Amino acid sequence: MPEPHAATTVSVAMATYNGSRHVVEQLRSILDQLGPRDEVVVVDDASTDDTVAVLETVADPRLRVIRSSVNRGYVRAFEAAIAATTADVVLLADQDDVWLPGRRDAMAAALRDHQVVASNLTTLGGPDTLQGPFGQTDWKLGPDDDGRRLANLIGIIAGLKPYYGCAMGVRRDALATVLPFPRHLVESHDLWLAMYGNLAGSITHLDRRTLARRLHDDNATPARPRGPRAVLVSRARLVRALLELRRRVRQRPVVAA
Repeated sequence: MPEPHAATTVSVAMATYNGSRHVVEQLRSILDQLGPRDEVVVVDDASTDDTVAVLETVADPRLRVIRSSVNRGYVRAFEAAIAATTADVVLLADQDDVWLPGRRDAMAAALRDHQVVASNLTTLGGPDTLQGPFGQTDWKLGPDDDGRRLANLIGIIAGLKPYYGCAMGVRRDALATVLPFPRHLVESHDLWLAMYGNLAGSITHLDRRTLARRLHDDNATPARPRGPRAVLVSRARLVRALLELRRRVRQRPVVAA
């Protein structure tokens, strides 16, 4: 097992739903990087397949599985997983990706001086880079984005910034502000965290691909463009979420690292 940063403990928050096919591969890629005091908290969102039974085959004391009796959607499942974590920093993980070597330590190091970190990703069995909405061949985040907070917020609302929850992490001292998620937020918890980091002026962007994302029809983030009405509804939710975050940040000023 690689030697992690001893001073920082890491919780991994994962939501599962009918993910038995790939979840063990993902967990192995995560657990291989974690230290003995780290943990993985999985909230299963009332799967109808054998996901929980498969999770129970992973004999590792760092894994904790919480079963939901009703299906509440992935945003509520991630909220519950994050709320149940105990470590210094929380890294988000989808059920069917694969972490690339060094992700744990790189993300934890970035969160020493910032409350939110966002990294880049590659794909499993697909292109190495993401294509942007205007045909960009390598749509990604980088260090220059750290100082473009207003532009980042505008880009989030417009759907032009590649923030993915599976490639993000948050420091524990931000949870008092970002939790609970607003009840109207039924998608895009990752953009909620990204908006917080930019509003609070405490987000860093790693120019590094820290995981390989598995592309399939069941991805929570749609691969195909949505219709105009769905896009407008989504943007309206984000504007409402931004206003709510602005209120929370004003009530809870960010404490310097």
